[in-house]
Amino acid sequence: METTITKENLLKDAKLLNPVERLQLIESLLESLDKPDHQIEQLWINEADARHEAYKRGELKSTDWEDIKKRYK
Repeated sequence: METTITKENLLKDAKLLNPVERLQLIESLLESLDKPDHQIEQLWINEADARHEAYKRGELKSTDWEDIKKRYK
């Protein structure tokens, strides 16, 4: 007979792990959620390329890094 895994039982068992094992479990769970979305990545690449081309054509101005740091200090 197979036991059904519930969130409550999983959490109870996870709390029995030593701190290092709990951290490893947390890291593993977080990594499972952080899967790259290639469609979104491609959209950002396209946006960066478009902005770079607009900058080269003089349609987009740049701001000096020192000015940005002063503005948000």
